[in-house]
Amino acid sequence: MADVSLSSSQLMLLAGTANRPLAEEIAAELKQPLCQVSIRRFADGELFVKIDENVRGRDVYIIQPSNPPAENLMELLLLIDAAKRASAARVTAVIPYYGYARQDRKDQPRVAISAKLVANLVSTAGADRVLAMDFHSHQLQGFFDIPVDHLYAAPVLTAHYRLKRLEDPVVVAPDVGSAKMARGFAKRLNASLAIIDKRRPSANIAEVVNVVGEVENKDCLIPDDLIDTAGTVCEAAKALKRLGAKRVFIGATHGLLSAPAIERLKAAPIDEVAVTNTVVVPEAKRFDRLAVLSVGSLLAKAIANTHQDMSVSSLFD
Repeated sequence: MADVSLSSSQLMLLAGTANRPLAEEIAAELKQPLCQVSIRRFADGELFVKIDENVRGRDVYIIQPSNPPAENLMELLLLIDAAKRASAARVTAVIPYYGYARQDRKDQPRVAISAKLVANLVSTAGADRVLAMDFHSHQLQGFFDIPVDHLYAAPVLTAHYRLKRLEDPVVVAPDVGSAKMARGFAKRLNASLAIIDKRRPSANIAEVVNVVGEVENKDCLIPDDLIDTAGTVCEAAKALKRLGAKRVFIGATHGLLSAPAIERLKAAPIDEVAVTNTVVVPEAKRFDRLAVLSVGSLLAKAIANTHQDMSVSSLFD
């Protein structure tokens, strides 16, 4: 009997509860229903996960960001394990936001390298492949012992800012480590480049020391991978305004918007904050100058290309 190739096996989409709207959007783009899954909690809070459809021999994609609370990560691991034990041909963990990514090195004595531990957990649970978006640092791809397709939200963000018709734009890297990413945005938007020299006296606290580059009378765009408490981008916006920037725009892939981010962003001299829907942004966290852009189409194309054994990197050429 001839072997059935993976590309000809049926595509199946599963979703946890962390970002159901994004999963439904991806399913609609692919014209593929989400597989029925039962997820509930026992009286003591433990998670129960059951896949309610046959996945034997299927190419299974599990859509679940691993942002806090930790139950989201646990859900992802249990869904992977359930699919693997149900004899799926291949299990791909689609992780729009990879939680614990910022703890990626031992920068103090006796600390955990959580990003590596989570990578180990995903592999051990049974994932054959990971499809993720905008890791906090690119070297996280090397933390996995399975193939990783690393996607970028840059095409979605740059398309949004092209419509803004920025005047004499300058892309401002929020720190030295972000200079390469900022240079990519500057190239796509035909903009100049500036870099903020900042120091971080403690976690979630950032101070702007200097701005390298010309920003006076220019529209400034500060791109970043995520906005957590918004301390960095708000201090950067204030510094740019002091130096005579005309308008300030913030663009980030992951809008965690932890307290007190909303209050800081509302009070800062920022014309617009744009984030994507890799993480659910509830109505309570939305405000007039916040734009939430969708990466559903981009993720759907990446899933389709992976399923058909086509290039994923070609989506960013």
